[in-house]
Amino acid sequence: MKLAAANHVFRALADPTRRAIFEQLTRQGEQTVHALTRSAGVSQPAVSKHLTVLKRAKLVRHRREGRETHYRAQQEALAPMVDWLNLYGAFWRERFDRLETLLGRMDEQVP
Repeated sequence: MKLAAANHVFRALADPTRRAIFEQLTRQGEQTVHALTRSAGVSQPAVSKHLTVLKRAKLVRHRREGRETHYRAQQEALAPMVDWLNLYGAFWRERFDRLETLLGRMDEQVP
């Protein structure tokens, strides 16, 4: 289950435009589709499609206010990706610690 959630997050953020939209919402807070379109460099329909992918991955939430739709980032949705990265971080830390130990022993043997 966690791996599937991480896959959705990775897929959603693989696209540079979606990453930029998510980052903008994270940094600047809730915004309308129109505001996101102005800064995205792509058409409003394209922004809407990107937002749909981000919604499916639970990276953004929306609310309607009159004719406007407002979006906000859901940073806690990054948790499966962070967990996955932490798993591999521990893996690599252990490997680098072993390498450091080995290199230290090799240095001690050099006259």
